[in-house]
Amino acid sequence: MNTKSNPSSVSIAWFVPAGLIVFSALPLLFGALRLNELITGAAITPANARFFASPLPVVVHIVSSAVFAMLGAFQFVTGDRRRWLGWHRAAGWVSVISGLLVGLTGLWMTLFYARAANSGDLLFALRLVFGSGMIVSIGLGLTTIRRRDVLGHRAWMIRAYAIGLGAATQVLTGIAESLLVSQRDALSNALFMGTAWVINLAVAEWAIRRQTAHRAHAGSAVPAPSK
Repeated sequence: MNTKSNPSSVSIAWFVPAGLIVFSALPLLFGALRLNELITGAAITPANARFFASPLPVVVHIVSSAVFAMLGAFQFVTGDRRRWLGWHRAAGWVSVISGLLVGLTGLWMTLFYARAANSGDLLFALRLVFGSGMIVSIGLGLTTIRRRDVLGHRAWMIRAYAIGLGAATQVLTGIAESLLVSQRDALSNALFMGTAWVINLAVAEWAIRRQTAHRAHAGSAVPAPSK
């Protein structure tokens, strides 16, 4: 039996993480610009005053988001994980910790930072719901892997990653909002930002169901042992 990897299958396996990293590049760039503002002592404006007043949460949020987006993407590489099991576990723990920091700092900023322009009660509630959902998903991901439920673990971590990548999709929905809404306000801002999280979770559920169906099909295709 040939145990060598097919180059074409390897390239396909790396397509998903590469695409996720490219997709998350723009919000990560915005985060880097925010860090540069704080480090260099840029002029304080109404838009950034809350960050200068309490910089630690936003710094932790930005750095953790970058780690979660990058390492989390590579956790979805398909293929024989046993060859890289040590790396997968180590990167997984770093991803879990960074993901929890993303969720917790996101909740902290929602609760204690002054609200930005066009940020009303609906967006406040959505941030609490999805931020809490990310933390709960990571917690369930840990619970399921402790029970050796690999598929359940993968499903919950995919959901957490989808919520965490909401900022990337919000760049696209923000563009759509600017094109479709003549007078942007707190309601339109909340609806379009909320739509981004819903889109990500819908794609996540599709991927989870697709993987489950693929595993079931592969299992049914295995011939029964002869008596």
